[in-house]
Amino acid sequence: MSGGHHAHGSYQPTTGIGRWIDARLPLPRLMYDSFVAYPVPRNLNYAYTFGGILTIMLVLQIVTGVVLAMHYGANTVVAFNSVEHIMRDVNSGWLIRYMHANGASFFFIAVYIHIFRGLYYGSYKAPREMLWILGVIIYALMMATGFFGYVLPWGQMSFWGATVITGFFSAIPLVGEWVQQLLLGGFAVDNPTLNRFFSLHYLLPFMIAGVVVLHVWALHVTGQTNPTGIEVKSKGDTVPFSPHATAKDAFAMFVFLAVFAYFVFYIPNFLGHPDNYTPADPLKTPAHIVPEWYYLPFYAILRAITFNIGPIDSKLGGVLAMAASILVLFFVPWLDTSKVRSAVYRPWYKLFFWIFAADCLFLGWLGSKPAEGAYVVMSQIGTLYYFGFFFIIMPLLGLIETPRRLPNSITEAVLAKQKQPAAAALPASEPAGHH
Repeated sequence: MSGGHHAHGSYQPTTGIGRWIDARLPLPRLMYDSFVAYPVPRNLNYAYTFGGILTIMLVLQIVTGVVLAMHYGANTVVAFNSVEHIMRDVNSGWLIRYMHANGASFFFIAVYIHIFRGLYYGSYKAPREMLWILGVIIYALMMATGFFGYVLPWGQMSFWGATVITGFFSAIPLVGEWVQQLLLGGFAVDNPTLNRFFSLHYLLPFMIAGVVVLHVWALHVTGQTNPTGIEVKSKGDTVPFSPHATAKDAFAMFVFLAVFAYFVFYIPNFLGHPDNYTPADPLKTPAHIVPEWYYLPFYAILRAITFNIGPIDSKLGGVLAMAASILVLFFVPWLDTSKVRSAVYRPWYKLFFWIFAADCLFLGWLGSKPAEGAYVVMSQIGTLYYFGFFFIIMPLLGLIETPRRLPNSITEAVLAKQKQPAAAALPASEPAGHH
């Protein structure tokens, strides 16, 4: 795998048409330099394939969404029936809708793995702060897009979810009521709300695509991180993007899309809510109003604040805690004070990181439970650790933790890894140094 490093700008058009285009709009050159000759660290693992998977999922969501929009009626009278019409009467409508609905869930699964990989390997540290911030902006836009989309089928959960979430804005002093009415287009969730949410749900994915371009650009400026967290020092540390990274990405995409296909074809409603198959009824409240699963940890944080904090009442406190739980991600590059990037060489950070990952799953589970009794206390403990991880553990560990010795280069780390299993596998008579 060593060597094989292509310099940037090594693209040579071979045909007359290619040379003509290259002189006027060097798009093929850009693609070649970005996705063929682009040098990537030679030790990337499968955790680094989710950027490519997310790109595929975004394209899938936009394509299926545009087709669904052709048949959807953004009007409270016909919205629910138009979705049923898509499912029953439109050619392959059921497939397009199930791909879109489950695609949202799988988009979030991939983005959560992508974020946790960044936190584990320290991908947010200098000089990649901008790359991380753009990623968090994409995540925030995804959350907004998902919420607007959830309202469109105009089932019971759609209606009551919109009512509850937009109700949170009224807790904000001075501007809250105004923001809420602006979102709703009136004083309650009704036809103007549906129209607003539909147009925003259609618009935001294209904004996401724009920020993704900036995100990839920022990645290509600073270069890819790797599991050791060490910067590339020589040509030997890198391999060309194709075929090394493309083969890995393609295999990971195949596995991911196979699982996605299983959900679409065999359990398409597994991640949805049965109440959304009942048309919206403003006079009938569902027993438990829950958002989509990917918002549940934040929903648990929102409901964990059951007490007043000075002049801030519990409702506003909950809204502020929920907002802070997302906003804190923007400041991660500055909250982590350690000079070492990767958790591989930080034993204490690694331990606290895995507790944090478990805590997020725990909060997600609590978000699906009713806000009563022991569930409230547990969500308060979960919320405490969530914020403690960012505001106490991250800054403190960087100052007191003794990291393990870092290898001198990526190649040294790779060779050390290859030697371990090789030495174990060789018979005693054969010298272990031979490769």
